[in-house]
Parts: sequence; C-alpha cells; structure tokens
Amino acid sequence: MFDIFNSIRSHSDGPFQVTRQTIIGDILDLDNTTAPYFLEIGMHCLGCPASRGESIEEACAVHGVDCDALIQKLNDHLAAKAKA
Repeated sequence: MFDIFNSIRSHSDGPFQVTRQTIIGDILDLDNTTAPYFLEIGMHCLGCPASRGESIEEACAVHGVDCDALIQKLNDHLAAKAKA
C-alpha cells in the first residue's frame, strides 16, 4: 500500500499513472472516486481483500475487460482531478 504513496511523491512531472501492474486497492486508496470505473465493468467485489490485491491486468483478465481501455479511463480521471 505504501508503494503507491512513494510513487506519487516521486512522480513530480504530473499525476500518478495507472499501469497494468498497479494494484486495485492502491488506486482505490489513492482516490475512492475511481470505484465507479471498476463497478461499471462488473468488478463488484471491490471490498474483498483478494480483489483489492489484484493488479489491473489480473482483474481485467478475470472479468474479460479491455485492460488498456480501463487504464485510459482511470488515468484520464486522475489527470482531470489533478488539474482541478
């Protein structure tokens, strides 16, 4: 969990970027307003410890979701909030 906070601190040239390896729980801890993006693609188990420990790539594979599309939506959302 603390890795994401260190990543944010060291990422001085813009907002945090979600990747395929980013852990879902870390994203939700960073910004809980990202939850609807997971819910809209059928990831309704966000409170489950197992799902919070999955990477974006793992979760997308299990749910049959386009990983790159979800990553783009999450990064767009985080960038918009960073500008606000």
